[in-house]
Amino acid sequence: MIRPMRAAILAVGSELLGTERLDTNSLRLAESLERYGVELVAKYVVGDQADRIENTVSELVGLVDLVLITGGLGPTSDDLTRPATARALGRSLSIDPTIVEDIRSKFAAFGREMSPSNERQAEVPLGARVIENPRGTAPGLVLEHGGSTFFLFPGVPRELEGMIETSLEPWLSVHGAGTPEHRRVLRVACLPESEVEDRLAPAYEALGEIGLLASPGDIRVCLRASRREDLERAEGLVRSCLGEAVYGVGEVELEEAVGQGLREHGLTLATAESCTGGWIAQRLTAVAGSSDYFPGGIVAYDNRIKAEQLGVPQALIDEHGVVSREVVSAMARGANERLGSDWAVAVSGIAGPGGGSAEKPVGRVELALARSRGEVDHRQLQLPGDRRTIRLLTTQWALDLVRLQLAALKTSPV
Repeated sequence: MIRPMRAAILAVGSELLGTERLDTNSLRLAESLERYGVELVAKYVVGDQADRIENTVSELVGLVDLVLITGGLGPTSDDLTRPATARALGRSLSIDPTIVEDIRSKFAAFGREMSPSNERQAEVPLGARVIENPRGTAPGLVLEHGGSTFFLFPGVPRELEGMIETSLEPWLSVHGAGTPEHRRVLRVACLPESEVEDRLAPAYEALGEIGLLASPGDIRVCLRASRREDLERAEGLVRSCLGEAVYGVGEVELEEAVGQGLREHGLTLATAESCTGGWIAQRLTAVAGSSDYFPGGIVAYDNRIKAEQLGVPQALIDEHGVVSREVVSAMARGANERLGSDWAVAVSGIAGPGGGSAEKPVGRVELALARSRGEVDHRQLQLPGDRRTIRLLTTQWALDLVRLQLAALKTSPV
């Protein structure tokens, strides 16, 4: 049997050794390698130190078939990947005047002059092939040496993504293990991972391995198959197990699914937010074209604003408290009326770390969805986590409440 291609990833950047920057580039590269049947045998992260980059590259020569290097191709003095790789492979470096002019023209397009330091990005090791970078100034490079192929990519994720699509994946389709796997990711909102697991029991029996990736209020169900028809069958089975909990496919976020539903039904949605401080509105307006269905929102953090801007009676607040079904329902009706929307979603809760009580502990959240003809849907939640997690989960539950009511419209009149 022919053994699968073996690969290693080298991420360069001192910031990746700290606690504030996640190495997402390696995850994205690993995804492409897996899709094309390439075995990833090692990942390395090194700082911006020439000797460590050089030693790691030297170690990988002949050890694996493919080496993917990200980072260190910028214009500053700590961008050392090009010279360190050249030394490790025994190659000389020279400035490519064509690349210099390309960088200069990119700066000119924005009305700026190229800095002399950008010439570093035009250094090319002897025998390397240049990869164009339409999303930035640092070109990529491909070198063959000692039975290994080396790809050098910039560390900016958006630039790397473009080069994966235009250079790496076409190369893998020719040199990799053959036909890539077919994959699909189904997105699930507001269900615990354990419940998703239990619901998928029939699918596990029929399909075998199903991958679950969980984040707060959102689970990715990852499917893969060697044949497209098998993937379609798997998706159908998973959807039959999870039903309306599936809100999208791939990289579609919940706010996009909500926006699509609002647009399909010709409805508008306003927001009235207390504990989330405008986060729901921010998520809705992050979607291009959201002005079609989002007229605006009111952040009513202080009780005075709830009364003055949303018309919540002070007597209602005094009797039930701001975190209550009665007050959040009044907030939703107020936003509905004052902003002239078809629907309005409102939230009020105790995000912590203080402010809770035995009756209303930290994590207690009230949601309400009001509709222009008077109906109000209500949810009471007890959410786990720290302040940020509680607020994030609140936005997720609020948006999912809207999504589920939109889905119900397909089988009933507005």
